[in-house]
Amino acid sequence: MSISSETLHKNLKETFGFNSFKGQQEQIILNLLEGNDSMVIMPTGGGKSMCYQLPALMSDGLAIVISPLIALMKNQVDAIRTFSEKESIAHVLNSSLSKTQINIVKEDILSGKTKMLYVAPESLTKEEYIEFFRSVKISFFAIDEAHCISEWGHDFRPEYRRIREIIENIGRKPIIALTATATPKVRHDIMKNLNTLEGPLYLDSFNRKNLFYDIRSKHDVEKEMIKFIRQHSGKSGIVYCLSRKKVEEIAETLQVNGINALPYHAGLDQKTRVKNQDAFIMDDCDIIVATIAFGMGIDKPDIRFVIHHDIPKSLEGFYQETGRAGRDDGEGILVTFYSYKDIEKLEKFLSGKPVSEQEIGRQLIMETVSFAETAMCRRKYLLHYFGEEFDSEDCGGMCDNCKNPKDTFEGKEFVQKLLKAIEVSNETFKAKEVAKILIGEANSLINQHMSSIKEVFGSGKDKGIEFWHAVIRQTYVQQIITKEIETYGTIKLTDKGREFIKNPKNITLTEDHDYSKTSGISDSQKGGSMDEMLFSMLKKLRKKIANEQTLPPAIIFQESSLLDMSNNYPITTEEMAQIQGVGVGKAKKYGDQFILLIDKYVKENNIERPSDMVIKTIVKKSTNKVYIIQNLDKKLSIEDIARMKGLSSEELIKEIETIVESGTKLDLQYMLDDMMDDYEQEDLFEFFKESNNFSLEEVRKEFDEDEFSDEEVRIARIQFISKVGN
Repeated sequence: MSISSETLHKNLKETFGFNSFKGQQEQIILNLLEGNDSMVIMPTGGGKSMCYQLPALMSDGLAIVISPLIALMKNQVDAIRTFSEKESIAHVLNSSLSKTQINIVKEDILSGKTKMLYVAPESLTKEEYIEFFRSVKISFFAIDEAHCISEWGHDFRPEYRRIREIIENIGRKPIIALTATATPKVRHDIMKNLNTLEGPLYLDSFNRKNLFYDIRSKHDVEKEMIKFIRQHSGKSGIVYCLSRKKVEEIAETLQVNGINALPYHAGLDQKTRVKNQDAFIMDDCDIIVATIAFGMGIDKPDIRFVIHHDIPKSLEGFYQETGRAGRDDGEGILVTFYSYKDIEKLEKFLSGKPVSEQEIGRQLIMETVSFAETAMCRRKYLLHYFGEEFDSEDCGGMCDNCKNPKDTFEGKEFVQKLLKAIEVSNETFKAKEVAKILIGEANSLINQHMSSIKEVFGSGKDKGIEFWHAVIRQTYVQQIITKEIETYGTIKLTDKGREFIKNPKNITLTEDHDYSKTSGISDSQKGGSMDEMLFSMLKKLRKKIANEQTLPPAIIFQESSLLDMSNNYPITTEEMAQIQGVGVGKAKKYGDQFILLIDKYVKENNIERPSDMVIKTIVKKSTNKVYIIQNLDKKLSIEDIARMKGLSSEELIKEIETIVESGTKLDLQYMLDDMMDDYEQEDLFEFFKESNNFSLEEVRKEFDEDEFSDEEVRIARIQFISKVGN
């Protein structure tokens, strides 16, 4: 079909009301109307849908648009119907339709009323549909979200690999494949799979100048999000989480803090999903909290920020999700909370998968780690990943690294120490153990190998454990070391790492950003400044209550809790329950007198309390807590409970300590009776009554080293708190 540019512009104006095309839209549409295949890479908001919608309306026959999500299809059909007087102009054909609705769609197609049909690839595999489409005149096939075809893409779907076979089965027509995100490798994979390598590749710039990239350390993430959202009150935003459970938690937390937010994930029933999505699009809700199931094709131009509670598993996913902000070229802020623990979770998901899938997954994760860890311009890094050159001078401070550059240092000496520790330990440890070996901190696993690691144990003790974790991460990114997925993260040397041991060379490492100001870590948590006068008053009150109840002061509240109070000034039971190490139980039992003192102090001294203190939390539905309490009631041993829950004994005891220190009463007397005689229990309990800090160290100084094990002391301490303090 030959068509002039003038006719094309006339149709654009009459149908969609636009005076001109964006970017390469005109060339793409003309190429398709001439009957040619093409591949289109165009960033979110660049106008991909126009590239097949206008030619579909201008062509003789039916355009079949293959799309991965029902919500995406609905959104696109609703949008195209607004430009036509007839609803029959566009339809969806998927599993959500009844038989009657399917018959109406077929009738509209056969009568020539329908110009565009949105289908899922699964629908196209059905023999009845294949037979039907063979009887219909088809103008072309459009494959939206084409990155789903590639195993190297961030959202690979096996059924997408069959699209070419399905098209050839129906009858070959021109193919236009479109996506917002594809690296050079992914592009080639898509075009090879579809057999469209002869067709042109239309590639728009991936640079979105209006977007600000900001990676933050994952501290007090919920508090940080609420502060950020309040600073952008009334603006639309998306919060992405990796799990459905986290989506529910975050949505509820935002709601109880007065933020108009709704959840969206595949586990919700379709009616709720549609209702919540529509509420967001119609500005009836400000924030949607979602898994990545939300967002594809959402035509909302004024999304002002995208927050990632968890870092995505690939840079394509990150680019696509963040690309939903600022599609109208207005403000778009992208805040991503990054913790290496999240990366380790993503790596665990790969275990048990085929080796080829593991290798692809690990490479995609490594690129994400590298992006988060880099000191270079975020925009430059991202664009380079997609095969586009960019001068960081042009960023204009629109990413955190350009606005607040990271410090760098010469790392050869530290990398040498790290690699030697890995080599000497015969590559048997995970990252956390390697870091502990370097700072000289032993645990039972490390002690088992002490004879072989003696020469490296403590070799890096002049630096802290976080420093060594940063060195491990950066050497991993530079492929000097690797991790075994099947052995849950055991650190191994690569060939590059072995070469470094033989021939060490200069290597630049970066210091992590200090996020203590931007990430909401309170001074009390850092051990920094606080209201010393209030702290002194709180200590006196604690001592008074302890004397009245003949309890050690630390059993009322730990010193860290008083520090947090003297920095955040809690004046309600709800706020007191949020103080470090307090919890609802203790807040109710001991909080009243402290609240009265703080409230009076705040009023008398005209103190402006930190705004983030008024953030409310939801009660965490801890399955571990319920499980632990139930099994302690059954009088099971620490080892049995830990094994059944997949925890170590150490991890389980820590959880029990947290439960008890937050005010819950437990009964571990049966354990104590198995561990020690009555008189030994009495000795420990008497000591606890006189103790100041109530710590393991104090017990060690008081009793002979072999008199009690650490586990025995901790169980006794838990029982004492439960019996006397709770």
